[in-house]
Amino acid sequence: MTIPLDQAWAEAALLATVRMTAFLFIAPPFAHRAFPARIKGMLGVGLGLAVSARAGAHYVPTDTARFVTGLILELVTGFALGFLVYLVFAAIQSAGSLMDLTGGFQMAQGYDPQSMVNGAQFTRLIQMAALALLFSSDGYQLIIAGLAGTVTAIPLGGGFDLARPVEAMTGAVSGMFVSAVQIAGPLMAVLFLADAGLGLLTRVAPALNAFQMGFPLKVFISLGLAGVMFLALPRIVSALAHDGARLLLGVG
Repeated sequence: MTIPLDQAWAEAALLATVRMTAFLFIAPPFAHRAFPARIKGMLGVGLGLAVSARAGAHYVPTDTARFVTGLILELVTGFALGFLVYLVFAAIQSAGSLMDLTGGFQMAQGYDPQSMVNGAQFTRLIQMAALALLFSSDGYQLIIAGLAGTVTAIPLGGGFDLARPVEAMTGAVSGMFVSAVQIAGPLMAVLFLADAGLGLLTRVAPALNAFQMGFPLKVFISLGLAGVMFLALPRIVSALAHDGARLLLGVG
C-alpha cells in the first residue's frame, strides 16, 4: 500500500506554516501573552494548511539546501510582516502614553508583562480596549486575510525585495506618530489650555498656588474627555485593521 504525496504541496505547506507562525508571534492581537505559544503554533499550522493549495500552485520543489534556506527566509518574512502590523497598532499605545504624559498619570508608570506594554493607566486601558475591539469586531480576520494574501504577493521560499518592507516600515512609523497625535490631540490641547490658564491664574494671585490645584483638575479633565475618546475608539481600531491588511498586501 502506497500513499501518494505531492512534494510541491508538502514543501509549500511547510514554508507557509513557518511564515504564518512567525507572524503570529509578533503581530497584534495574537502576540498577547494570553495566547499560549502552543495555541499560536497550532493556529500557524492551520493557516499554513489553509493556504497550501494556493501556495503550492506556483511553487517548484528544490533541493535540500535551497529548501532550508527558504525556511529561514520565510521565518524572516513572517517576522517582518508581523512587525509591520505591530507598528500600525503601536499608534494606540503611543496615544495612551501621550494622554498619560499630559494628564499627569505618567508618574504611575509600570511594566505589564501580560500585554508587554510599558506605560501608565491610559496606555494599558486603551491597549486592552483595542484588543477587545479587534476580536469583537472581527478586525483580526482582516489581518489574517491580509496575511493569507501575502502567499501570492510574496512567493514562498524566494524571499522578497528588501526595499519594499523598509519603505513600508518607514511609512508605518510616520503614520504611527500621526495617528497617535490625532487620537490624543484633542485631550492634549485641552490640558495645555488648562495649564496655560493655571499659569495666568498664578500670575494674578501668586498666593493661590494654582498649580497644586492643577493635579486634580487635570485628572478630572482627562477622565471626562477620555470617555468621549472611547466612543471613537471602535472606528479607530477598524481603520488601523484595514491599514494593517493593506500594508501586508503592499510589500509584495
